[in-house]
Amino acid sequence: MTGSVHSYDLSTAVDGPGTRFVAFLAGCPLRCRFCHSPDTWSRRNGRRTTVDDLLAEIGRYRRFIEVAGGGVTLSGGEPLQQARFTGEVLRRCHDLGLHTALDTSGFLGDRADDALLDATDLVLLDVKSWDPETYRQVTRTGAVAPTLRFGRRLADRGTPIWVRFVLVPGLTDDPRNVDGVAGYAASLGTVRRVEVLPFHRLGAHKYAELGLRFPLADTAPPTPELLAEVRARFAARGLTTY
Repeated sequence: MTGSVHSYDLSTAVDGPGTRFVAFLAGCPLRCRFCHSPDTWSRRNGRRTTVDDLLAEIGRYRRFIEVAGGGVTLSGGEPLQQARFTGEVLRRCHDLGLHTALDTSGFLGDRADDALLDATDLVLLDVKSWDPETYRQVTRTGAVAPTLRFGRRLADRGTPIWVRFVLVPGLTDDPRNVDGVAGYAASLGTVRRVEVLPFHRLGAHKYAELGLRFPLADTAPPTPELLAEVRARFAARGLTTY
C-alpha cells in the first residue's frame, strides 16, 4: 500500500505528547485562508511512499521517541484524504507499542473506519469555527457539521482529543464564535486540552513560491491581550487551555 507523503519531522510537545515523529501527508480538500502550508494541498506535491518505507523511517527514531515519551503523529494536508494508508500506518505503529496521534480537521471524519480509530490514541481536532458562515469564510469550502459530528463520534468512543483553534483577528475572533467552539469542546467530555493558536504569516513566502496570493497578507496577528481574552473564555468552561 502506498500514500503520498509530503515530508516528515521531529517535534516536541507540539503535535502530541513528548517527542513525535510527524509525517505530513499531501492532499487536503480545504483551502483555509490562514493555512501556512499550501504546498501540502495537492497529492502531486508528495512522494509516493509505501507503508513499509514510512515504518522503516519511523524505526530509525523509535528508541529516541519512546525514551522521550512520544510517538507518531500523522498530519497534513489532511491525512483522512488517504484514509486507507493512514489507517494502516497507525495500526502498524500501534502494534509496535508506539503512541499514535491523528491531526485532522474532521471534515473527512466519515472516512475514518473503526479500525483506524482503534489504532489512534489521540486526535488533534482542528475546529476552524463554530459559526457555519465563518467556517465557510475560513475554509472557502464545505461545512462545519462533519467536524462536529466526528468530534461527537470520538467522544462516544472515549478517544482523547486535543482541540485546536486558530485565532484570526477579524475572522474567527467574534466572542459568539469563540464561545461556540468552547461550549462544543466542553460538551465532548474527552477533550484533554485546547490550543488557541495565534494566526501568523510565516508561511506567506510559500504562496509566493507557488504563484498564489496569500489571502490574509494584510491581517495582523492577534495582540497578546486578545489571545489572553480568548484563552480565558475556553478556560472558563473548565478546559485546560494553552
